[in-house]
Amino acid sequence: MNETPAPLHWKLVIDAADPHAQADFWAAALHYEVEDNSALVERLLGLGALPGAATVEFHGRPAFRDLIAVRHPDDPYDPDSGTGLGRRLLFQRVPEAKTVKNRLHLDLHPGADRRDAEAERLEGLGATVVRRVKEAGGEWVVMADPEGNEFCVQ
Repeated sequence: MNETPAPLHWKLVIDAADPHAQADFWAAALHYEVEDNSALVERLLGLGALPGAATVEFHGRPAFRDLIAVRHPDDPYDPDSGTGLGRRLLFQRVPEAKTVKNRLHLDLHPGADRRDAEAERLEGLGATVVRRVKEAGGEWVVMADPEGNEFCVQ
């Protein structure tokens, strides 16, 4: 008897100069939640497994200095660590700036009737319009997040 394997939990890891600012932007852009890992951070600090220099205060609570994730609000998460168990974006600090075109990007789908309003909302959050595309196959807005990572609004 063959059992169908359970779907895998996943996260897309995105390099960032300021992971916390990116998390705030993408949480607002996607209507996701910034993960609260403060209980895990405090536990690791208490055990001496995490140096204080590896933490920051973020939204009034302790957080990892170099990484933070956002998750879909309806997906499960581990209440002991605050870590999402479903659709997630993890932002990790890297020293180098973005220098080339993305090899992977997000496409947001608010619908054709809401595309322009959504692009305007995202601009208000700190995104910029790179170009507007209208082709036989469709129409979309190419945008860049506050660190220059491109994404599309269809």
